[in-house]
Amino acid sequence: MPRQIRRKSSSLRRAHQHARCVVGRAAWVLLPALVLACVVDAAETDAERPDGYNVLFIAVDDMRPELGCYGFEYMHTPNIDRLASRGTLFNRAYCQQAVCNPSRASLMTGLRPDSTKVHDLRRHFRLGVPDVVTVAQHFKNHGYHSQAISKIYHRGLDDRQSWSVPQVRPNAPTYISDEILGRIAETRKELENKGIRTTRSPGRKDPATGSTLELGSRKGPRVHGPSWEAPDVADNVLCDGKTADRIVELLRRFKEEDTPFFLGCGFLKPHLPFVAPKRYFDLYPIESIKLPDNRFHPKNAPQLALHQSGEFRAYSDVPAEGPFPEPLLRDTLRAYRACVSYVDAQVGRILAELDRLGLRNNTVVVLWGDHGWHLGEQDLWGKMTNFEIATRVPMIISAPGQSNTGARTDGLTEFVDIYPTLCELCGLPVPDRLEGTSLVPLMNDPGQKWKAAAFSQYPRPGHYPAEDHIRQMGYSMRTDRYRYTEWRDHKTGEVLARELYDYETDPQGNDNVAGEAGYATLVERLGRQLAAGWRGALPRE
Repeated sequence: MPRQIRRKSSSLRRAHQHARCVVGRAAWVLLPALVLACVVDAAETDAERPDGYNVLFIAVDDMRPELGCYGFEYMHTPNIDRLASRGTLFNRAYCQQAVCNPSRASLMTGLRPDSTKVHDLRRHFRLGVPDVVTVAQHFKNHGYHSQAISKIYHRGLDDRQSWSVPQVRPNAPTYISDEILGRIAETRKELENKGIRTTRSPGRKDPATGSTLELGSRKGPRVHGPSWEAPDVADNVLCDGKTADRIVELLRRFKEEDTPFFLGCGFLKPHLPFVAPKRYFDLYPIESIKLPDNRFHPKNAPQLALHQSGEFRAYSDVPAEGPFPEPLLRDTLRAYRACVSYVDAQVGRILAELDRLGLRNNTVVVLWGDHGWHLGEQDLWGKMTNFEIATRVPMIISAPGQSNTGARTDGLTEFVDIYPTLCELCGLPVPDRLEGTSLVPLMNDPGQKWKAAAFSQYPRPGHYPAEDHIRQMGYSMRTDRYRYTEWRDHKTGEVLARELYDYETDPQGNDNVAGEAGYATLVERLGRQLAAGWRGALPRE
């Protein structure tokens, strides 16, 4: 596979020139802020025009690998499937922590959560690693115009240093129904009249940049509407359709101005609430929806491994406690799938434009979902676990000129591998401190022996407490056959509980066998392997 391609250009241009060309046309961004951003960017880097590929960087929120290209024939995802047919599908890819902020911080920095010091939804990674260079920033520093539309980092914790111009999120409604919006407003007013705050307290700001380093705490409840809605509207009435519109617009500008780019495209769905245009619901008749058959906690699973599905229960049509009614679960499962197909359609629009503009032959496309999502499996709804369902993610990389297009690999891979992979594909130096491995060799030879394990982790309690409030940390390791997890006291390191799932005999992970006598030797061996960590699991030549 060629690592880089020389683009047809009559002359080299400075990074500030192609930043300036975007300013003149970006009418939908506030011009003064954008001009200021570009002036700052020109001062930050004086890199020559890069010779490597462009990068189209597609992030999807809460999308698990339940797609046609992953073998789920009932899913309507033709556009992502086509992307997989032109690239490499990583069948066993894993996030480093199954919740938004830590997962995205890890992916963007190439560092694992214990290195970024990000384990919750409030903390910015620059508190723990202030001088880290993100993957988008690395490309910017090497002459690329780096820009993002909608969600790449967790909302409210954007990273100014990553982008040539400020990141923007299209303004669009979460719900469409006036009735739903009215109920939300009424509930919020009732709470506020009782003195119950429904917003965050002020967060911590970086005095130098003005960026948020830590979101404020939320003392009162967040007011939600129902878990799903199926409005009969055009795609671009909702946020993800607007995001696709703007990505298409930017691609046209970059083509016209011959601008090398690292373009982040963040889709919000299928995150709750599951709202998508009605026509995507029509792809999944309610009578076709079947609930999972393992709607029970894994046998012998420690309580630390589980949660109360609090993210799902926060919505107005979901019981705050007790069992979930099956009709609701079927409606919700249908709505989740509709949102996946809605996002797939937006991906298709963008990739079609990339082809129409002739940019596909010099653009690397990477698509990833930030973590998995329980849809009733193990009697859980949401992410926030160390189980296979929450940690396994969709990941597809398509590079110009690559061999083995359409191949899938079962090599164990991780989100921290994306950063060095993009560097190698685009001919950029790979920073020394990264904690992942370039996947280019695996793309060249998908069947080769690769990592011995992939690593994830999750703290307890919950996903909102600050770093100093974490009491337990679950460290989880996925090998070719097993998932082994240790729950440790966060201060002392004492092992409080263990989990072991044997996917050869128990493909759904329904039975924790860590305490069974016949597995004692294996538990000891896997414990040593977990202690050796990611460095001990690297591919061996």
